[in-house]
Amino acid sequence: MDIYSRKFAVIIIIALVAILALQATSNSNVAQRIDSDTCEIYVMDPRINARQYLDEFDSKCVELKNMNP
Repeated sequence: MDIYSRKFAVIIIIALVAILALQATSNSNVAQRIDSDTCEIYVMDPRINARQYLDEFDSKCVELKNMNP
Protein backbone atom coordinates (compact mmCIF):
# COMPACT_ATOMS: atom_id res chain seq x y z
CA MET A 1 0.00 0.00 0.00
CA ASP A 2 1.42 3.34 -1.05
CA ILE A 3 1.38 6.05 1.64
CA TYR A 4 0.23 8.59 -0.94
CA SER A 5 -2.86 6.61 -1.88
CA ARG A 6 -6.33 7.80 -0.96
CA LYS A 7 -7.14 4.49 0.76
CA PHE A 8 -4.20 4.86 3.19
CA ALA A 9 -5.27 8.39 4.14
CA VAL A 10 -8.83 7.24 4.87
CA ILE A 11 -7.56 4.38 7.05
CA ILE A 12 -5.34 6.75 9.03
CA ILE A 13 -8.18 9.25 9.54
CA ILE A 14 -10.55 6.51 10.72
CA ALA A 15 -7.91 5.20 13.13
CA LEU A 16 -7.30 8.68 14.58
CA VAL A 17 -11.02 9.35 15.02
CA ALA A 18 -11.40 5.99 16.78
CA ILE A 19 -8.53 6.86 19.15
CA LEU A 20 -10.11 10.24 19.96
CA ALA A 21 -13.48 8.61 20.59
CA LEU A 22 -11.88 6.07 22.90
CA GLN A 23 -10.13 8.81 24.87
CA ALA A 24 -13.35 10.80 25.19
CA THR A 25 -15.24 7.83 26.57
CA SER A 26 -12.49 6.85 28.99
CA ASN A 27 -12.16 10.41 30.35
CA SER A 28 -15.86 10.59 31.14
CA ASN A 29 -15.24 8.48 34.27
CA VAL A 30 -13.37 11.38 35.87
CA ALA A 31 -15.74 14.03 37.16
CA GLN A 32 -14.80 17.50 38.35
CA ARG A 33 -16.10 18.42 41.77
CA ILE A 34 -15.80 21.33 44.18
CA ASP A 35 -14.53 20.95 47.72
CA SER A 36 -17.12 22.66 49.94
CA ASP A 37 -14.58 23.73 52.56
CA THR A 38 -11.91 25.29 50.33
CA CYS A 39 -13.84 25.89 47.06
CA GLU A 40 -11.00 24.14 45.23
CA ILE A 41 -11.82 22.08 42.15
CA TYR A 42 -10.75 18.45 42.21
CA VAL A 43 -11.34 15.26 40.25
CA MET A 44 -12.15 11.85 41.69
CA ASP A 45 -9.99 9.30 39.97
CA PRO A 46 -11.84 5.97 40.00
CA ARG A 47 -8.66 3.97 39.41
CA ILE A 48 -7.06 5.03 42.69
CA ASN A 49 -10.27 6.24 44.39
CA ALA A 50 -8.73 9.48 45.60
CA ARG A 51 -9.06 13.24 45.12
CA GLN A 52 -6.62 15.01 42.85
CA TYR A 53 -6.75 18.78 43.32
CA LEU A 54 -6.30 20.96 40.23
CA ASP A 55 -5.10 24.14 41.99
CA GLU A 56 -8.14 26.00 40.65
CA PHE A 57 -10.95 27.62 42.61
CA ASP A 58 -14.62 27.98 41.73
CA SER A 59 -15.39 31.70 41.59
CA LYS A 60 -19.07 31.34 42.55
CA CYS A 61 -18.19 29.26 45.59
CA VAL A 62 -15.56 31.77 46.69
CA GLU A 63 -18.08 34.63 46.35
CA LEU A 64 -20.61 32.76 48.46
CA LYS A 65 -18.01 32.00 51.11
CA ASN A 66 -17.07 35.70 51.25
CA MET A 67 -20.71 36.74 51.62
CA ASN A 68 -21.34 34.33 54.52
CA PRO A 69 -18.46 34.74 56.98
